[in-house]
Amino acid sequence: MTVLLVFGEREDAEEVAETLGEWYPAFGVPRVVRETLAGEDDAEDAQWLVVAEGLGEGLDEAALAGLDELAERYDGWRETS
Repeated sequence: MTVLLVFGEREDAEEVAETLGEWYPAFGVPRVVRETLAGEDDAEDAQWLVVAEGLGEGLDEAALAGLDELAERYDGWRETS
């Protein structure tokens, strides 16, 4: 399972990716990518994603809640795919 954490600011995404790398070193540091939504007129509105592949497979509900809390500290949220 891939965990996506979504943020409005690049700096927030980079800090969260670093934190996740420290929390879960076996997965390495997650990638930070810019996501432009379809139909976006202004590239300034693009979101920043922290992509953690494989991370969600071994996490229980408490750990996922911890990811949610981390994302919310930076005005972000979690999505899974």
